[in-house]
Amino acid sequence: MDLLERAVEALKSGKTPELDRPLDHGAEIDLGLPALLPDDYLPDVHTRLVTYKRIASAADHAELKDLQVEMIDRFGLLPEPTKTLFAVTELKLKVQPYGIKKIEAGPKGGRIVFGEQPNIDHMRLIQLVQSRPKDFKLDQAAGALRFTMEMTDPAKRIEQVGTVVGHLVG
Repeated sequence: MDLLERAVEALKSGKTPELDRPLDHGAEIDLGLPALLPDDYLPDVHTRLVTYKRIASAADHAELKDLQVEMIDRFGLLPEPTKTLFAVTELKLKVQPYGIKKIEAGPKGGRIVFGEQPNIDHMRLIQLVQSRPKDFKLDQAAGALRFTMEMTDPAKRIEQVGTVVGHLVG
């Protein structure tokens, strides 16, 4: 449906549809943590798929928060992998306007890959790298910011990646 909508919009505006361009679903985020709706939490496959779609389609923080509240009301407290799924989606929403293409993080650090036209304050990025050279390095060849820090605890990893993003986007 998204591909069809994109083609119709292009035709309406007098442009040629780019059908070979992949659909943009925001930044790809891999924190090396399970981010899912477990079978034992949401056993019905259809409900689980619909819920994944609703989470992915959330337009803003408030809509995502409402969905969390609804899930807790209907299915009980969120298991850790589901909390992680919401945290990843929240991070996706936060970086969407800034042209960040990918965020990867593991126990020892990670990287943030920028799109072709990132919408971030370049001076802020340079100041971050200059003020903390042991923690942050620019990888210009990959168009990425690499960061090194201890993040073995899953909750701390999510928090620290959010902090790094906060340093970039304010």
